[in-house]
Amino acid sequence: MRTLLTQPFTLHDVTKLRRAVAEQAESCGLSGRRLDDFVLAVHESVVNAVEHAGGHGYLKLWTVDGVIRSETSDRGSGIPDAYVVGHSRPSDFSYNGRGIYLIRRLCDTADFRTGPLGTTVRLTMRLPPGPDFGTRRRMRRIRVSAGGHPPGRFTA
Repeated sequence: MRTLLTQPFTLHDVTKLRRAVAEQAESCGLSGRRLDDFVLAVHESVVNAVEHAGGHGYLKLWTVDGVIRSETSDRGSGIPDAYVVGHSRPSDFSYNGRGIYLIRRLCDTADFRTGPLGTTVRLTMRLPPGPDFGTRRRMRRIRVSAGGHPPGRFTA
């Protein structure tokens, strides 16, 4: 497991946090629509905590076993069962319920744990196959030569 980001947040942090999640997810190999989908889903989970759980929460972002995960937690009063269990699209005239609906459709998996002491939303997106993005750094190419004066001196 490699932790990418851990941060408490309030309304004032939402935009900055969205950018940070996008940068971290992109550095792990997400791109295009999958990057956009993951960032929007995380954003929705953060906004839900701000709007419905007292205005603040905590976000953790990490990679493990070829996936990127986010976990948004809050100390609100919980999400009503109808929103968590429901998989149908909310009415066009409905004010609430779109965030969870979007989250479920944008990520590979979305897990909601909620109750009277708070909610934790864990989102997972598979990373593309290939190099282990984010853990391997490019090696700088250097030129080493032996010789010079005195003999045996190395320069890089």
